[in-house]
Amino acid sequence: MPPCRAWSSSPRTPWRRGFRRAGVAEKNIRPVNKLITALTALNPAPLHQPRTPETRVIGTCRHFATIACAVLRARGIASRARCGFGTYFLENRGVDHWITEYWDDDQNRWVRVDTEHLGKNYVDHPDDLAPGEFLTGGEAWIRYRSGVIDPYMFGVAGTDHAWGPHEISGNAVRDLAALRKQETLNWDEWGRMTAAYEGKSGPDYDQLIDEVADACAKDDPPTLTRLSAHEDLAVPRHLFA
Repeated sequence: MPPCRAWSSSPRTPWRRGFRRAGVAEKNIRPVNKLITALTALNPAPLHQPRTPETRVIGTCRHFATIACAVLRARGIASRARCGFGTYFLENRGVDHWITEYWDDDQNRWVRVDTEHLGKNYVDHPDDLAPGEFLTGGEAWIRYRSGVIDPYMFGVAGTDHAWGPHEISGNAVRDLAALRKQETLNWDEWGRMTAAYEGKSGPDYDQLIDEVADACAKDDPPTLTRLSAHEDLAVPRHLFA
């Protein structure tokens, strides 16, 4: 199951499998260079060398996605992290998840890769996800507003409460930020996101998310730039660290 917006200390948490309990704080690291610094502090070996559990950094699906982006960008390949929902973890449900996209010049398209689950069998081709296997927050929002999906089938695995339209709108806002290369954490909240989670945001906020979803779907840079500066959507500076 992919790490997601929730974090618990159940019997299956990492330190029960040999990871460092103190390393759980590492899940809150945002920049990739700081993740690498934390990793090499535990073990200075070259990054391609396998590491034992106690010398690994603890992260989430978001960290897999952003590290993959950093590697691809270092090689001159356009890439970006996407925030949304995997539809292949639980039957008939969309589960909070992050993936990586990279631009394929030969195919003239963005290729979606579940970088956390490469080599696993959740889907036939995690290196090239089929349409619908992953929905960005905006894509899920458009389907919800069109009556195509039940929003209460979209949310955070391992929770009872974190399902519904507010989870979709939250990931739509995080995906907007990610398209602007402001890859926040799974659980970061800003603007009116908290009010949405509490059911207090109102129809005008839903209409704003309609705009966000449409701009992300059209991949329209000027509109994405304008929306990302909106007072209800702009990522606070303290979340850039």
